[in-house]
Amino acid sequence: MQDVKDITIIGAGPTGLFAGFYAGMRGASFRLIDTLDQPGGQLTALYPEKYIFDVAGFPKILAKDLVKGFAEQALQWKPGVHLGETVTGLRREQENGKPLFVVVTDRDAYPSRTVLIAGGIGAFNPRKLPLKDVDRWYGRGLHDRVLKTQEFAGKRVLIVGGGDSAFDWAVNLQGVAAWITMIHRRDGFRAHPATVAQVRELCAAGKMELRTFWELKGIHGDARVERVTIVNNKTKEEDTLAMDAVLPQLGFISSLGAIAEWGLDLEKHDIKVSQLMETSIPGIFAAGDITTYPGKLKLIATGAAEACVAVNHAVHFINPSAKVEPGHSSNMAIFGQADDKTD
Repeated sequence: MQDVKDITIIGAGPTGLFAGFYAGMRGASFRLIDTLDQPGGQLTALYPEKYIFDVAGFPKILAKDLVKGFAEQALQWKPGVHLGETVTGLRREQENGKPLFVVVTDRDAYPSRTVLIAGGIGAFNPRKLPLKDVDRWYGRGLHDRVLKTQEFAGKRVLIVGGGDSAFDWAVNLQGVAAWITMIHRRDGFRAHPATVAQVRELCAAGKMELRTFWELKGIHGDARVERVTIVNNKTKEEDTLAMDAVLPQLGFISSLGAIAEWGLDLEKHDIKVSQLMETSIPGIFAAGDITTYPGKLKLIATGAAEACVAVNHAVHFINPSAKVEPGHSSNMAIFGQADDKTD
């Protein structure tokens, strides 16, 4: 079994990473567990190349750059980082008469004195195209998310979908991809009207193509994607297009997974917490988009504040003599500053 940590943080998105930083700042040992193979949560999986405008201190910042900052800040304490692992269970044990939680994943078991759930919208996976041979094309021109726009440089790209992600990438890949064709199964869209208008302007200018009532029927090629067959779901007409890449943006399936069976007080798919970020189980805290309480706002800025509250109260839970208030970081010996105890 792994070493006992003070806090096991489930989720390595912005809230989980900032919780890790705060844990280290408070002198608490911690580990991070995430189902994705990279830190960053939704920022990495959904829109790494998009700008974010509502994070304090940054007029605008690319999501991937924000993740880089969060990760650098958290990982300075050299915690255990366990990526690509799915939480499958929880055991409750004792350590010197005090609660000990063992978070079980599909790879290992991780004991800790407290748990902080910062799982965003839950464990999520992209919805797959409904094609029998879809798995064959991953890594061969089929991408369910964009991690680097340069992967599409000079390529003919088919975007499938009608939501924000589909329209955003139709705009953001302009000037990168050689050509973009976008198809959607109906003529109604779930994207922001301003982005839809941008795409329509690009089509009118002859810079891309948007086809409604068309669906993807097949992908063809030898070693990589070379062609696609699309079908009109109204007229049943079929068309074959030369393509180098297919980018389905069909949304994600998210779920609390095994965490939903821990006995926590839930409201729909969210975990109910107190103003101290406590769940209904003493010693288990939660922060970020996965939580709910009166007046809750699901924002990165809110998640960071909740992470601070959760960690400070987790530290106090472990050691009741520890102060809840952390003091000013600019005055902490842990950062090489004047020890706040002498202030």
